[in-house]
Amino acid sequence: MATYSVHILPSVRRDLTALPRLVKRRVGRAIGSLAHEPRPRGAVLLSGSSDERIWRLRVGDYRVLYQVRDKELVVLVIRVAHRREAYRP
Repeated sequence: MATYSVHILPSVRRDLTALPRLVKRRVGRAIGSLAHEPRPRGAVLLSGSSDERIWRLRVGDYRVLYQVRDKELVVLVIRVAHRREAYRP
């Protein structure tokens, strides 16, 4: 299986710096594992079609929202937030 490149939006980087240290570590490990398995067990397809599909990965009380672009072998992390805020626009 091919290894994907993980890209994180600048807004997600800012959100990650605001997280508590232990949560940041767990979320960072989860994001890093997406390079080897972009659709791990427990990941849920939320919406979209073809490359615009948004996947959700649960990490405790936090959610990682991302897109998988198979043609380019890229995982694009678009949001990391607490579960109560993750789905708000």
